[in-house]
Amino acid sequence: TATGPNDRPGGSEALDWAGWDVSDLQGRTARIQIVDRATGGWGHINIDHIVQSNKKREVLTDKTREFVFRDHYLNFPVKKGAAKRLIHLLIDGKIVREFSIELASGEADYWVFLDVSPFAGKKGTLRIDRYDPLRASGFDVVFQADTFPGQKDVYRERLRPQVHFTSRRGWNNDTNGMMYYDGEYHLFYQHNPYGWNWGNMTWGHAVSEDMVHWKELDDAIHPDHLGTIFSGSGVVDVRNTAGFQTGDEKVLVCVYTSAGGTNPLSAGQPFTQSIAYSNDRGRSWTPYEGNPVVEHINGGNRDPKVIWHEATNQWVMVLYLDGGEMGFFTSDDLKSWQFQSKLKCFHECPELFALPVDDDPTNTRWVLYGGSGDYLIGQFDGKEFVTEDGPVRYQRGNCFYASQTFNNIPADDGRRIQMAWGRVSMPEMPFNQMILFPVTLTLRATDEGLRLFAEPVREIETLHEKTWRWRNRTVDPGDNPLEAISGELFHIEARLNVSAAQRCGLNIRGVPVVYDVRNRKITCQGKSAPLKPEDGVITLELLVDRTSIEIFANHGRVYMPMGVHLVDKPMTLELFTEEGKLGIESLRVHKLQSIWQ
Repeated sequence: TATGPNDRPGGSEALDWAGWDVSDLQGRTARIQIVDRATGGWGHINIDHIVQSNKKREVLTDKTREFVFRDHYLNFPVKKGAAKRLIHLLIDGKIVREFSIELASGEADYWVFLDVSPFAGKKGTLRIDRYDPLRASGFDVVFQADTFPGQKDVYRERLRPQVHFTSRRGWNNDTNGMMYYDGEYHLFYQHNPYGWNWGNMTWGHAVSEDMVHWKELDDAIHPDHLGTIFSGSGVVDVRNTAGFQTGDEKVLVCVYTSAGGTNPLSAGQPFTQSIAYSNDRGRSWTPYEGNPVVEHINGGNRDPKVIWHEATNQWVMVLYLDGGEMGFFTSDDLKSWQFQSKLKCFHECPELFALPVDDDPTNTRWVLYGGSGDYLIGQFDGKEFVTEDGPVRYQRGNCFYASQTFNNIPADDGRRIQMAWGRVSMPEMPFNQMILFPVTLTLRATDEGLRLFAEPVREIETLHEKTWRWRNRTVDPGDNPLEAISGELFHIEARLNVSAAQRCGLNIRGVPVVYDVRNRKITCQGKSAPLKPEDGVITLELLVDRTSIEIFANHGRVYMPMGVHLVDKPMTLELFTEEGKLGIESLRVHKLQSIWQ
């Protein structure tokens, strides 16, 4: 059938036939009642073309294949736009994995993989729902191996970002579970391992020693009978409050939404909150047998952010409660939670942390924000958030959403570091979307009050390959001091005197970043932000990748992450002024190496 976008390749809601034998009801009047049992805050039901017939339509039946798992992966061929099929993996008769996939019939667009290493040496049954040899013959060519087709080309694809994290295969969205433990930064993210579009929500997982160079691990937390795995957070249970620790390593605990009703296995279940834990530095995860730890409250309640609140010596959870409300809960052990208060503020994906004002540890404020990044500033006593200012606009770009900050950063570091979902489409690629570059957040006094500032983490310097420098130079209209530079990946730092200019800026591979001096406004690709010179000077810092330009102005007072495809654009840079002279107080252009090298 054709519903919404599904009258063309790439549609995700093509319908399948189903039927009833109603011969015993002949001559009687019947009413068909369609019942929605979902408890989430969104969604819809597609039903079309209900007809009677004396000819029984062919009914598709399930098909199975048996494997003894000796290799790391089961590999599946994908054709974007193909009819989705439901796949189950059973071990000892129990469903351990469930997902839908656009199985190829014939040539695949790309291959995806299912990690079967947890079942090494065991016999498993792979089952497809309603097998159709004409539309799902890819089921017959699923195979196991220690590699996956196309693996040698990963990170070399045409649209693959080179200084931002992306998953090897499939869709990503929200950052989740971000925490630091013993030399490693852990980044989890909403992941569809089996397709280019959103679906099959699973927690992907990557680790890094510097937040720049990432190693993707196998998926951490998988859909189960309570639901697919929506967003949440991660903590290091240093005090073993939950009692999960079995060895010398501290326990890592992830707190997430079990999105009931979003997969067949959880039909009829509501949205609840669950936990999973790891005793091996996050390499394997065990869902808590007592899940859920927070029962359903209302609608699509979701996205628990958990922190350790030092002043009250307890865990605090902030949870989206649907309808633009956040709820605050406390716990001694991560298992039992008590409701404390709620606040009308933002939509989904909450974050909560304290920051010193102007680096003064004796003067701190709490920051609370939601999916957009817009924030409140106030006081928090472990139970209730009291707003002093806000909501305040955080970022001005076109691709930022659902960010999170790292828990458990060592005190001798002390930074508050944020990473966000970069909503940038990657057409014709075996992956989709990206994660924005990590930024350090600071809280500073301004003429408008206390404001969040965002700047790229200092570890970006590890990517500097070659640097060009200018100081104390004047640029006239028509001049371009960057004319000799060519490349695709850059980190640009500029301190510009605009007091004699009217319109100036940088042209990044054909994409203008323009500062309007008269109106005190910076603009890129239709997005703009107010930017006031300080003694006639503005600072600009830009991070340029294949599919994005991240703009930071006046030391992070303005943060404007822009998703824009640059791969077919000229590899040129330009510093320009169109009216009046532009003064370069300092300018550094760093050519970057790939994080995947």
